[in-house]
Amino acid sequence: MLLELIIVLFLMSVILGLSAVFFANTLPTHRLNATARNISTTIKQARAFAKMLNEQQVVTIDIENRQYTLEGYAPKDLPPDIAVKILDPVEGDITDGRYAIVVHATGGVEGGTIVLWNSRRSVSIQIDPIIGTVGIR
Repeated sequence: MLLELIIVLFLMSVILGLSAVFFANTLPTHRLNATARNISTTIKQARAFAKMLNEQQVVTIDIENRQYTLEGYAPKDLPPDIAVKILDPVEGDITDGRYAIVVHATGGVEGGTIVLWNSRRSVSIQIDPIIGTVGIR
């Protein structure tokens, strides 16, 4: 009876140890996806405010300070393990400084593609400049 209990406890600890390693490995991917969704939602919120208030809204991504914000609201931090760059159609790759995504009252958006990545994968947030839709790929 005691031997059976020891074997069961051993097997449970092995399974628990393996599952902890599995979940620890998936955490960075989930953090990257959540960050992309949060930035995308901020741009969509700016578009809704622009149309509702009939005035321009600005979403700023501060790459050096690792923050993004909708003008007039508190900034949100980017996780330390996620890198950011902007692919601007005019200026090219932007990897430092501040970048403004301007949302007009008509729903159009001036801004490039936002690329987020970590050690495992990358995600891009693509903005349609005419319609103002935001998509994550």
